[in-house]
Amino acid sequence: MADTRLIHGRYRLLEVIGRGGMGEVWRSRDESLGRLVAVKCLKPLGPQQDHSFTRIMRERFRREARVAAALQHRGVTVVHDFGEYDGVLYLVMELLEGRNLSQLLEDNKQRPLPVPDVVDIAEQVADALAYTHEQGIIHRDLKPANIMRLTDGTVKICDFGIARLGHDIGFTSRLTGTGIAMGTPHYMSPEQIGADHVDHRSDLYSLGCVLYEIATGAPPFDLDDAWAVLVGHRDTVPEPPRTHRPELPVFFERVVLDLLGKTPEERPADAADLRRRLGAARPAVGPHGFATVRGPDGGPAPYLSGQAGQPASGGSRLPSWTRGMTTGHKAAGADVLRPTRPDPAAGLTGAWTGPAGPHAAPVLAGSGRPAPPPEQLAVLSGRHDAALSLGRLGRWEEAGEVHRAVAAEREHTLGPDHPETLGSRYEVALTLSRTGRPADALREFTRVAEGRERTLGPDHPETLAARQESAYALGELGRHFEAHQVFAAVLASRERTMGPEHPDTLRCRHDLAFNLGGLGRLEDAYRLAHEVAEARARILGPIHPDTLVTRYEVAHALSRLGRWPEASHTYQEVAAARARALGPDHPDTLAARYEAGVGLGRLGRSAEALDLYRGLVGDRTRVQGPLHPETLRARHGLGVNLGRLARWEEALAESRDVCALRERVLGPDHPDTLVSRREIAVALGWLGRWHDALSVYRQVAESRDRVLGPAHPDALASRNDEAHCLEQLGRRAEAMELYRRVAALRGQRGVAGG
Repeated sequence: MADTRLIHGRYRLLEVIGRGGMGEVWRSRDESLGRLVAVKCLKPLGPQQDHSFTRIMRERFRREARVAAALQHRGVTVVHDFGEYDGVLYLVMELLEGRNLSQLLEDNKQRPLPVPDVVDIAEQVADALAYTHEQGIIHRDLKPANIMRLTDGTVKICDFGIARLGHDIGFTSRLTGTGIAMGTPHYMSPEQIGADHVDHRSDLYSLGCVLYEIATGAPPFDLDDAWAVLVGHRDTVPEPPRTHRPELPVFFERVVLDLLGKTPEERPADAADLRRRLGAARPAVGPHGFATVRGPDGGPAPYLSGQAGQPASGGSRLPSWTRGMTTGHKAAGADVLRPTRPDPAAGLTGAWTGPAGPHAAPVLAGSGRPAPPPEQLAVLSGRHDAALSLGRLGRWEEAGEVHRAVAAEREHTLGPDHPETLGSRYEVALTLSRTGRPADALREFTRVAEGRERTLGPDHPETLAARQESAYALGELGRHFEAHQVFAAVLASRERTMGPEHPDTLRCRHDLAFNLGGLGRLEDAYRLAHEVAEARARILGPIHPDTLVTRYEVAHALSRLGRWPEASHTYQEVAAARARALGPDHPDTLAARYEAGVGLGRLGRSAEALDLYRGLVGDRTRVQGPLHPETLRARHGLGVNLGRLARWEEALAESRDVCALRERVLGPDHPDTLVSRREIAVALGWLGRWHDALSVYRQVAESRDRVLGPAHPDALASRNDEAHCLEQLGRRAEAMELYRRVAALRGQRGVAGG
């Protein structure tokens, strides 16, 4: 075809204006009509190609032609003709004069586009998608490179190359059964990633990614490794666009975040609904695209995200075709993939030395070990970062699996004491700590600390970080005296090498204060936490998250000292500050509100506590769902305060509901489930139903005996509850016998402890 430059004696090819994964696009002239057109030709596939692959590529191209030729809308590229010439399939389209959105961003040096342009593009693309979706056609690869803005301002969607007819599911399944990935990682919907059912709302998710990028300058998950990008789409709630660009209209941010819902049900119903929302908000946008929507205080209305900062619901593992993927050029979807070379200066891969001879392979400095390919290290680094993201989302089990795999591979390629290997081991230990395995975490942290001491030295910050985490694990194991010794040694080293007010030194002092509480030295714990809070406020600022964490610890120490007025006041201050600094729905903000409610209840202000918990239950339900353990904890607090107000029938109903849900979510013997079951017994007792109460108290006592042991303080408290109930039933002899058994077990525990 390149020799004749003429197809069917009609379309003369003039110059190549674009190349993609499937073929080339030529500026051409239609000799019959005397007009310029664009001709897309499928790349010739040589005889070395697999025949099934060739057949699928050809079938996909023919389908593109049939689908695209049927579309007639100003927002969709017009297809004039299609056919085959000398074994090459071709598609004749209108020639568009303009730039695609990827090119516009590049022209603008990756800075976001003007706000009015962004909103206008959103409206026009929504119009076009509404039309194509009504025809039963899904694009499946919407990205900036496939959206053109013409010189007259018209926006058109291009390249329905992997579009599919919505009613032709079986046909599409056969086409995609080869494992060929369809879509571009930065713009793929979670259901595409998980190989789930895909409908028109997948295009809406991709549009959300595109709008996010042209509005902020970067897509919502702008990572170097495709594996990490895909995990982001599946598991991470994106930051609101206005955190990157405050002048964006509030309504536009809401639309984009709705489009990026993790499940299709969370997104707009269809593109027509999206277009109506954009049109309805248009009058509220000023001449420069700024929102005039106002909140109740007269200021800008905040974006109220029910999921901000929270993990999305769990999904299946990523499909096999994602392994080893790299992103390439995120906007253009270029064919050439560019793995990021690790930066030795940044400490990611350690030092490298040049080859010993002109043809020798590079080696790792100081090890004699052959240097692994940079591409392999880049993939490992991307997987490490993805696991860190999983950890930040609280998905610790999955994070641990990835970190263990990366650690094993790094140990094999780099050596056991290489900083990257030890970095992965450190993260493995953190996941063990976060999943309730402190003994395993302690062993891993100790191993990392020893390795870092050998390679980096005893006073290196990373060595001290591992030692400090090992001390925390000791505290979790109840070995507070040993933990205190390690904390004190690390603190002395940090003060000597970093200074007394370095943030890492203050973090160690904070941990030491927490451990003092474990030793029962409550006054010392309070004083040290108070000092650290003041220092952090001075150095980091009064509403810095670290400052607020320590102030939270101050409130906790005050509560343990019985100083409830001060504790409750401090918790309320922390909650208000966290709402400003982190947002009203942040988990730390909600945790402080819960503790403030505890304080109000302890102070006899149960009506205020009840109001607080009602609001907290609503917020927890909206943010984390009705079955989340923290939602159930807030409901438990609500029930307790109903009882304190002598509203025992309501308290009983609430306790029964919470207990049933906790049993389903956490298990019948979980401590929180047993606390709720005990609350049922308390309410029954206050209602005079002592026989029923006795049965429930015994269930709690037997569970605690079985799980904790009969001498555990909680088990002993349950037996005391049972004895008290027996007294109320007039069974004094049984009650006295049970009291004696409890006293004997407490005595044995005291001797063992001594």
